Amino acid sequence: MTRIDKKKYILPGIFAGLVYAGVMAAFDYYDDLPFAIGSFLLNFFFFGLFMSVFNYFSLKRSLKKKK
Repeated sequence: MTRIDKKKYILPGIFAGLVYAGVMAAFDYYDDLPFAIGSFLLNFFFFGLFMSVFNYFSLKRSLKKKK
């Protein structure tokens, strides 16, 4: 089995985490709540981690189907 380049699933996870955390911060701002760095980092970390793991297994499955 060929190795998967780590950049293929880590960088999209980071980007997705930033976008998700930004959208959640925008919703808080819209509701007149103060910006909370802890909430932002929590959203960024967990959603980014989830997306990275999802991308990893998705790429792994697609490479398995190709063979």
